[in-house]
Amino acid sequence: MRVPISWLGEYVDVPADASIDDIHAALVKVGLEEEGSHDFDLQGPIVVGEVLSFEPEPQSNGKTIRWCQVRVAPEGQQAADGGADVRGIVCGAGNFFVGDKVVVTLPGAVLPGGFTIAARKTYGHVSDGMIASARELGLGDDHDGILRLTTLGLDPEVGTDALALLSLDDAAVEVNVTPDRGYAFSIRGIAREFSHSTGAAFHDPVARVVPVTGTGFPVEIHDEAPIRGRVGATVFVTRVVRGIDPTRPSPAWLVSRLTLAGIRSISLVVDITNYVMLEFGQPIHAYDLDALQGGIVVRRAAEGETLETLDGNTRALHAEDLVIADDRGAIGLAGVMGGASTEIGDGTTNVLIEAANFDPVSIARTARRHKLPSEASRRFERGVDPQVAQPAAARVVELLETLAGGTADGLGSLHHEHPELGSIMLPFGYVQRLVGVDFTADETAGALAEIGAQVEENAAGFVVTPPSWRPDIIDKASLAEEVARIVGYDRIPSILPVAPPGRGLTVGQLTRRRAADVLAAGGLVEVLAYPFLTEAQNQMFGSADGSVVPAVRVANPLDSEAALLRTSLLPGLVDIARRNLSRGLTDLALFEIGLVFLPEGGRRYGQDVLPLGAALPSDDELGELHAGIPPQPRHVGVLMLGNSVDKQPGQPAVAAGIADALDAVRLLESALAVELRIETGSHSALHPGRTADLFIETPDGAVKVGVAGELLPALAHELDLPRVVAVAEVDLDALIAAAGSTIDVAPISGYPAATQDLSLVVADGVPAGDVERTVVEGAGELLESIRLVDDYRGPGLPDASKSLTFALRFRASDRTLTAAEASEAKLAGAARAAERHGAAIRE
Repeated sequence: MRVPISWLGEYVDVPADASIDDIHAALVKVGLEEEGSHDFDLQGPIVVGEVLSFEPEPQSNGKTIRWCQVRVAPEGQQAADGGADVRGIVCGAGNFFVGDKVVVTLPGAVLPGGFTIAARKTYGHVSDGMIASARELGLGDDHDGILRLTTLGLDPEVGTDALALLSLDDAAVEVNVTPDRGYAFSIRGIAREFSHSTGAAFHDPVARVVPVTGTGFPVEIHDEAPIRGRVGATVFVTRVVRGIDPTRPSPAWLVSRLTLAGIRSISLVVDITNYVMLEFGQPIHAYDLDALQGGIVVRRAAEGETLETLDGNTRALHAEDLVIADDRGAIGLAGVMGGASTEIGDGTTNVLIEAANFDPVSIARTARRHKLPSEASRRFERGVDPQVAQPAAARVVELLETLAGGTADGLGSLHHEHPELGSIMLPFGYVQRLVGVDFTADETAGALAEIGAQVEENAAGFVVTPPSWRPDIIDKASLAEEVARIVGYDRIPSILPVAPPGRGLTVGQLTRRRAADVLAAGGLVEVLAYPFLTEAQNQMFGSADGSVVPAVRVANPLDSEAALLRTSLLPGLVDIARRNLSRGLTDLALFEIGLVFLPEGGRRYGQDVLPLGAALPSDDELGELHAGIPPQPRHVGVLMLGNSVDKQPGQPAVAAGIADALDAVRLLESALAVELRIETGSHSALHPGRTADLFIETPDGAVKVGVAGELLPALAHELDLPRVVAVAEVDLDALIAAAGSTIDVAPISGYPAATQDLSLVVADGVPAGDVERTVVEGAGELLESIRLVDDYRGPGLPDASKSLTFALRFRASDRTLTAAEASEAKLAGAARAAERHGAAIRE
């Protein structure tokens, strides 16, 4: 929220010598966050000048400039820069006339961006200054012509300081407003907070306005489908102003304040509604009364209904959208943006003013659904004071009469059915116990009264009714926070609590950290991907096993196109890889550890929100919440592309592939002390000949826990990725469960090892992994390690067969093995392979 200092000073007594830092410090003291400051970045001398004459001079480039004589000081007096009262100035604009009052930046002046004005030779003349446009002064985007002061209704004396005249010497402080303090999205709210902080007198602008209730304009509120049981509109005020002059410009002070507040000047009527929104915190919408057909109905959108909004886009409406409609249909998205059909235009003379209070949840959902955040929706989402709608409408009417020449009409309406805020019991001593400060009863009552609450004392404590602009105060803890904030956070002592003895990290936490550490140590980079998917991503990748799971849809997604909870980590890793590739990073080794969401068939997930309250939820309520959430196992995802080994002298580059993905899986296998079985597998997004399924043995048999492989080349091409992209995904929770809480470490033997090779001929269709496991089983406990070193298929072998060569290492813990013992164990393994797979030793 940007707050012009001059505007703030109208509603609270800001000391004349207060600096921007002083104002920021005062607002930070009551819990607001400093963001920065803003001004017009102008330095004088910048004065009012009068065009005495000009000579058009066509140029060879086709442009016509004007050589102007401009009076910049009263006749015979020195100008603000000490020079002559009449200056020769070259100007490229052609929209001004002799006698016009303009803004002249004299030599020495500085414009935004550090552009210093100096007398300089151009187009054959020495231009002794510059005649400024609105954009050059920071007052708008208009750069097509000179700012003529007569168009602003101004006729100041020549030589007048233009910075003060146009309020360009003002500045603004900017603070961040947290979501629970929507009342601070207004000059009124910030002024009140400054008063709380400094004790300065607060002058409520609402008290200066006399609300008038209009009658006779038909307004109906129909909300057959309220969200969370809350009606979409609880307050709806309309007023009519007739006979405005649409050609009148917005006065300079109004444009200046809007600009400092971060809002662009559009037209007088729109500027007035924006001004009052900033002033009171109440969003206002103005309709061209003559463009309305019939009265107004506030309702939910109909099936298939569309609306062209003020930004020129035609939007398909959702059944939850709250709309403003007339006899033709929807004419605005309530609390978000108006419709084009009733827009205020150059021919508008009669205006209908709307000031309403809409349900925050409904407005927030509509704004996100249509990706249409606005100044109005930001305020409604946080909660608007329901009592300020009538005064705000009256303030708009007042300004339209004063500035636009309009006349207030008795036509209008008032609908006010906003529920009153309930009272809260604040027991004696509660604030002291919660905050840890001995506040007196008078301090507690005084602080709550200062924020606008009604406070009544009884034998047990205080009965407090929050003010209408504080819907965030819902319980006694909220009241305690307000007491601490108003009395001063500096009263809270800084005491470092003694940490209670704990049990440290759980086995699961330690194991997850070990998994991340070993992958990072192996050269992979940990990333964090977006947990939401589009329909296309879900269909493309499915879950970790390749099946397309009907993913859980988020009811209120941040992005309507990515509304599905992820069932696999691979889509997110692919998106990150594509982003990095687009930035020139061609060799990637990434991993993510995160949750996936795997709904069980036939189950419905999600439920209505439980009512909020100060008490902790019961076990039944917690159970109900947990039942509405799908299983969320933690997975590890890996993606590699480009080179795993860079080209270097004596070493060619080595491209990443399925072997690297399996190496990453083996790192996990080693770190968690589990044993995975790797078999040829399949996955809808992976190359059919380069895919491995990962299994783990459990008491109930082998369970698939992951997959590794390379993306289909066609899919990689479609995603703008290299032809070879290696990936893997493993259920980390399943690995942790299989690992148990302890790791068995075998003692290191001091006896030498005996090594032998074993070559077995088996049918092509027999997996090498099955043969390896069988040899291990048959060789017994003397076999320390086994590794496949060759897979030969060719001459010298029977048809449809292959030769698998394993390197075996044998060792005994209590003696040196003889060659005969090692051979015996090797042959025992070969015999078991012959029995189970028909293997024969290759001579």
